[in-house]
Amino acid sequence: MGPAINQSRVTQGRPNPLGASWTGLGVNFALFSAHATKVELCLFDLSGTTELERIELPEYTNEVFHGFLPDARPGTIYAYRVHGPYDPEQGHRFNPNKLLLDPYALSHVGDLEWNPALYGYTIGHEAGDLSFDDRDSAPFMPKCRVVDPAFTWGNDRRPRVPWERTLIYEAHVKGLTTRHPALAEELRGTYAGLGSREMIQHIKSLGVTSVELLPIQFFLNDDHLVRRGLVNYWGYNSLGFFAPARRYARTPDFAFSEFKEMVARLHDAGLEVIMDVVYNHTAEGNELGATLSFKGIDNASYYRLLPDRKRYYINDTGTGNTVNLNHPRVLQMVTDSLRYWVNEMHVDGFRFDLGTILAREPDGFDTQSAFLKACMQDPVLTDVKLIAEPWDIGPGGYQVGNFAPGWAEWNDKFRDTVRGFWVGEEGMAADLGNRLSGSADLFNHRGRRPWASINFIAAHDGFTLNDLVTYNEKHNEANGEENRDGHSHNRSFNHGVEGPTDDPGINAIREQQIRNMLATLYLSQGTPMLLAGDEFGRTQQGNNNAYCQDNEISWLDWDWSDGNRRLLAFVQRLATLRERLPVLRRGRFLTGEYHEASGSKALAWFKPGGEEMDASDWEDPNTRCLARILDGRAQETGIRVPAHDQTLLLIVNAHHDAVDFKLPRSEGARSWLRLLDTHLFGSKDDKEEVFRVGQKYRVPGRSLILFQLRTG
Repeated sequence: MGPAINQSRVTQGRPNPLGASWTGLGVNFALFSAHATKVELCLFDLSGTTELERIELPEYTNEVFHGFLPDARPGTIYAYRVHGPYDPEQGHRFNPNKLLLDPYALSHVGDLEWNPALYGYTIGHEAGDLSFDDRDSAPFMPKCRVVDPAFTWGNDRRPRVPWERTLIYEAHVKGLTTRHPALAEELRGTYAGLGSREMIQHIKSLGVTSVELLPIQFFLNDDHLVRRGLVNYWGYNSLGFFAPARRYARTPDFAFSEFKEMVARLHDAGLEVIMDVVYNHTAEGNELGATLSFKGIDNASYYRLLPDRKRYYINDTGTGNTVNLNHPRVLQMVTDSLRYWVNEMHVDGFRFDLGTILAREPDGFDTQSAFLKACMQDPVLTDVKLIAEPWDIGPGGYQVGNFAPGWAEWNDKFRDTVRGFWVGEEGMAADLGNRLSGSADLFNHRGRRPWASINFIAAHDGFTLNDLVTYNEKHNEANGEENRDGHSHNRSFNHGVEGPTDDPGINAIREQQIRNMLATLYLSQGTPMLLAGDEFGRTQQGNNNAYCQDNEISWLDWDWSDGNRRLLAFVQRLATLRERLPVLRRGRFLTGEYHEASGSKALAWFKPGGEEMDASDWEDPNTRCLARILDGRAQETGIRVPAHDQTLLLIVNAHHDAVDFKLPRSEGARSWLRLLDTHLFGSKDDKEEVFRVGQKYRVPGRSLILFQLRTG
């Protein structure tokens, strides 16, 4: 095959759209830079190793350099060299010796090879980053590829799962599929593997409606990890916001289409695709980082710099830099990217890493920030699921419950409360009541709904559920940081032995505690999120920060023990219960107020004697056993008529010992039908059974029991 360009005849082209756009008659190239003096388009052979020519983009309109190449076509390999002042003290780091990736590139070729030539300054020079390096970085850089976005979607339709019915499964494309024995070798670790029939059947069996993927936008392996023989496994180090990562494609050059095929297959099964996206920082690091794209295109525009010391970066992310969404062109890039993934790649929503940063204005977090307003007025983005990780490390960075209406948020208070309660910490009752009820204390304002609380107990960052009951301490030695990384306060308990054990008593307690936490997750108001593998006891060997472990520590092991199969069956039962008991999925906050229309209180709390709880019970630090009634007659919508759902009684007991609980009265109740007991699960006594109102039920230690009201 010959080069993609036979003859270059550049014309002025157009400043919009940004990026490299195939028109059918050629390719339009457009690159924003407010401070550059010249932009050169560099064309390469198909392998990306030989630079064929440099073409100066001839026009500059509205701070956009642009030109049109009628001889270019899909498959053209390109990158940029950008000229301008090299003046770090004023925030400018232009260096045309450094090849730069197009921020709007839809595809890439080649891999980055860490080399001193990638840096705009000379490493080791006495002037540090104020020095200027004239070595060519092109031999060590990946390149961009022009693509034709055409794809035959057929009858693909977004599932449009209502928030009230949503159940999220957080997964890593490679970690989920790379050891699955039913997948052909070439499908393991790939988009195609995730879209396989075997994976879809498993995910659907868990009651999952929406698969949330750890970052799949183009990202790099950090230099410091490569030197230690590790990789950036999680992917929170983006460098291209429009291109799917090649590393997860069966055929890397066709990652673009393989991702679309995966989405289409998941949609066909009724599953949504949610992307974890990282728009808060990039892989270029701070002033000592490499010059790979944004830094060399227009550092002063793309990044937030210290106002009085523009050589240095504001670092609210902890990664060295912070993307400057206060700049209109940078905000445009992010919203263009989001719309692209919805319109062209058909994804159904986004989870925003360190979302607080995106809503920061110069004075801090602002619910009226440019980014939040841009999302809320955009007809494309208001039609998909938007989920914030509502914190960063900057001043005032913790903002759980404070995002705008229409957003959902990761609720770490749910995680910490549920862990603390089942471990047996004192004073957890009041918090648990709030978490079971959709965290109304955090989200019940401005018309927000219970689904805004993304409830989770384990996520990619931290212990798995199995490790929560197996380890007291983190064991991150494999990360090469002397176990200093990762959180030290995990609210975990090993039940007497650190790590795996053959002791049947300890293993029985561990399994029951896992069931307790999973049941709490599935039976709470709000949107549940299950970490992939927790449904069958996945372990990371005590590593609670496996961001760099692309190996058996992170990959799901599908070779299950009998205990893991029992756990999977338990999760599947929970999924069935959540589906057939609509009162668990109410779109309105259930409160303890009396509803005249239904003649009931939607929500009531009881203590073991069968009486309703009062303030002193909630404040008692030793309250570890309590019950909740969800009355299925409480009005379901704003229309004041009673509903006709089942009424449920949930009893939780975090005491080590059994508690005799007098089954409380409820209007019209004759008896209670036991649907679930985490202590009995899997035993010969694990069956539905009827108990009279007022009867004492012996609630085993560390257990959760669910009943359904019977009126006949």
